[in-house]
Amino acid sequence: MRGMAQTPLYTTRGHWAGMLVDHYLYNELGEWIGWVDEDCNVYSVSGAYVGVLSRDMRVLAKRARDDIRPRRTPPARPPVRITLPPHAPLAPMMSELNHDTVDVLEDMPERLHTLDADPDAKDLD
Repeated sequence: MRGMAQTPLYTTRGHWAGMLVDHYLYNELGEWIGWVDEDCNVYSVSGAYVGVLSRDMRVLAKRARDDIRPRRTPPARPPVRITLPPHAPLAPMMSELNHDTVDVLEDMPERLHTLDADPDAKDLD
């Protein structure tokens, strides 16, 4: 992942919440938590639809989950955990969210989980 552009992800409150590298999303520990398709739709590591990546680098979703999309096959798992810089630039001014929209990284971070925390994974024991 060295040499690839890293773009910070933010919450509505302006907190640095992770990083976008290529089309992969990482949490603040550098662990893979999801991916973004060519239309800015965000999916979890297991391929579940999460929401959209906004222009101000927030992951947003509708409060009412009536936009259920089929699970997609995730891209190949990234080869390594990334090393994040010690700090990120200040967040841009965030626009207000409509009442029907939530900030996933702030209000529902469990929707973007690591592979080992996948609630849909089958227990092998």
